[in-house]
Amino acid sequence: MRRYNLKERVSIHIKDYSSIYLFISILFVMGVVFGAVIVNSMTLNQKEDLFTYLNSFFGQVMEGKIFSQNEMLGQSFFHNVKYLGLMWILGISVIGLPILLIMVFLKGIVVGFTVGFLVNQMGLNGFYLSFVSVLPQNMLLIPAFIITGALSTAFSLKLVRQLFLKKSLNHAPAQLFGKYAFVLLFIVIFSFSASFIEAYLSPFLIEKIAAFTF
Repeated sequence: MRRYNLKERVSIHIKDYSSIYLFISILFVMGVVFGAVIVNSMTLNQKEDLFTYLNSFFGQVMEGKIFSQNEMLGQSFFHNVKYLGLMWILGISVIGLPILLIMVFLKGIVVGFTVGFLVNQMGLNGFYLSFVSVLPQNMLLIPAFIITGALSTAFSLKLVRQLFLKKSLNHAPAQLFGKYAFVLLFIVIFSFSASFIEAYLSPFLIEKIAAFTF
């Protein structure tokens, strides 16, 4: 039997699951759009209250009164691992597939709402702030959510075919689960990397941009 190298394996994997990756990506983008739409549906008082909170937050950033970077790293890492880990668990549960898809959609809403609100309230300055506060860590987190969502969905569908449609799997259940368990390592690495950026890089960039904005 021919042994494929890493590049060939990735290419085959993407080809086999391209429809699932496309579906998860579209679902996430729909969440982003919906989050941006929510901003426009907010009342003036709601926008003012939230903007006042943001002003207070950015004021604390400029004064160095936010949490220490180590605390931010720990909190962010715990949050990311908890969210992505729950998606991984839902992939095993089979019946949790709808919730898994909702979580991908909600992540898109959070990103869309955050960027949409900053731009809506602050115009170009809001775009700059969202660029340095949202983009850096999400360059890793968004792919992590899409990949975890796609792999969890694929694993769940395989279990459905096996349990309810009585279709045989290409791999033994133990081998299949072993490969799926490898996703946990991916989740930890990406979560820590994104949290490190959020704790150490983003506050520095926010402080520089906020100095010109507020």
